Amino acid sequence: MGMATIDGKAEPEATPPRQRRRRGKGRLVAALLVVAAAAGGGFVAVNSADLLKGGAGPTASAGALPPATTTVTRQTLNDTRDADGELGYGPVTSAVARQPGTITWLPDSGATITRGKSLYRLDNDPVTLMYGGTPAYRDLKIGVEGKDVESLERNLSKLGYDGFTVDDEFTYDTYEAVLEWQEDRGLPETGVVKLGQVVFAPGRVRVESLETEEGSPAQPGQKVLTYTGTDKVITVELEAEDQRMARKGAKVEVTLPDGKSVKGKVTEVATVIVPGEGQEDPDTRVEALVSIGNAKSARGLDKASVDVTFTASQRKNVLTVPVAALVALQEGGFGLEVIEGGRSRYIAVETGLFAGGRVEVKGDGLSEGMTVGMPK
Repeated sequence: MGMATIDGKAEPEATPPRQRRRRGKGRLVAALLVVAAAAGGGFVAVNSADLLKGGAGPTASAGALPPATTTVTRQTLNDTRDADGELGYGPVTSAVARQPGTITWLPDSGATITRGKSLYRLDNDPVTLMYGGTPAYRDLKIGVEGKDVESLERNLSKLGYDGFTVDDEFTYDTYEAVLEWQEDRGLPETGVVKLGQVVFAPGRVRVESLETEEGSPAQPGQKVLTYTGTDKVITVELEAEDQRMARKGAKVEVTLPDGKSVKGKVTEVATVIVPGEGQEDPDTRVEALVSIGNAKSARGLDKASVDVTFTASQRKNVLTVPVAALVALQEGGFGLEVIEGGRSRYIAVETGLFAGGRVEVKGDGLSEGMTVGMPK
């Protein structure tokens, strides 16, 4: 549900005004202004009736003043959306067996596995975690080139092995480093990293769940366990039309279950397809991952529901009025009916950000504190 805030406080949407009538000089014009408040996520209909021809200039008598008034204010206008989020460890990934064998060791659920450590053991051979963005998908040996080779070499270097250049080529020097690593890990010393001996993940992982048991047989493609990252993140789903709210790197405000507010930042944004129920069509959503700046504030919370406030636009120190105060001028554009000394006149204005039933306005002669007309 969308909401906008003004100086951090929520303001209810303006009530659609009723049409008002007034006697005046010249031809009477009835204009309907429909303001597409895109930033506010809806539409606000404003009726302006019987405008004086020419829009600005002539004044009306005190007896023809509008039925209600408001004040032009200077403030910060925020275009925001509130969304429900779930605090956890982010997306869950499955580790699957790549070779047939028997599961001989599994970590505990919730355990943290770091670079060079065993994710599990198959036929008592360790399946080692290494850091990288490309999944393992083939045997790595002399003559092979690619990003997976570079990831392997970078990990070997970080683990203390040397004598080779970290690049995307598996050379004889790489082969010798692999022989050393295999000896240290208790693996057959072949110089070939067979598919299934390593698992590449973006960083250290947290074991989410175990999908099999020690002693169970495993076949290629069978799930062994699932894992996540180790940092607390918030997963938020937004409607597709709200994608502009969730930009990578955008700052957000997170309200925790205890009511405390902490700062956060969007780290990843992806489009996801949610299958429809029954005969319903699939729904396209935007999934955003949000990191928390103060990680200590989320300590002890797991899979908790939180509120996330996204801010798409912000205008500081601007003049604003309720959207309903806008009137349509006969010559085009928008205006405000200014009340001074018991008389009224029209001022043409330019509109800026729409948010929370208010609109940013600027125009010649417009200033903070002015009284302007409103429908009832």
